[in-house]
Amino acid sequence: MMGLFTKSPATTFLPRPTARTPLLEPLAPVRATPAQRRTTHMAASLLLDYPDARTLAAAHEVRDVVGQLPDPVQVRLCAFLDDLEAGEPAALEARYVATFDLKRKCSMYLSYYAAGDTRKRGMALVRFVQAYRAAGWEVDGEELPDYLPMALEFSARARTRDEERIAAGLLGSHRQGIEVLRSALAATSSPYALVVEAVCLTLPPLDAETERRYLELVTSGPPTEMVGLSAMGPLEPFAPTGAPPEEVRR
Repeated sequence: MMGLFTKSPATTFLPRPTARTPLLEPLAPVRATPAQRRTTHMAASLLLDYPDARTLAAAHEVRDVVGQLPDPVQVRLCAFLDDLEAGEPAALEARYVATFDLKRKCSMYLSYYAAGDTRKRGMALVRFVQAYRAAGWEVDGEELPDYLPMALEFSARARTRDEERIAAGLLGSHRQGIEVLRSALAATSSPYALVVEAVCLTLPPLDAETERRYLELVTSGPPTEMVGLSAMGPLEPFAPTGAPPEEVRR
């Protein structure tokens, strides 16, 4: 499945990051066990979801387990939990919409960073579904398969070596998008940057090609060509089939 995710050709000159979205230094990964990485990804999956009553209830469960995580991860997640628990539900929901629905560089959909509103996005979404199916999972729910909390939950639920390899490939292939999201959230002083940072701390170091794509995307943003998913044609491939052992999202 790794071969499905291709890299863009290298270029000689790197664009300059804009003043609006400053370039952040990559975070050095922390030493974490597989169990700690899974716990971090599940916690982030819950906290990055829309802050409705279910998410706010799950936040209390997250606080119960963050103490077992590496200190840099624990500090960030606890700080975000403090912010979440201090907020009013209506204000939290409004902030979430303003952050993730109204800013191009704060999209929660990973393939959007590389493909934007172009025809390539359809194939990128199919590849997410193929990755889940290769591990015996099916997408269940209304979200598109490249939704970051979904990909993180998939990583958190991976248990076999093959599942872990597929999950790592899925996140690694879209690492530049995760880094752009981190930069954009930090530029607006969003508390959600803390959660994305916690995820980045548990991912492998950025390779040279991913860092190059990150530089490009911080500068120019996702590509644009067509507006709306209707331009990609029917979305039948994303409908659940069969009886998987568990859903990717409940």
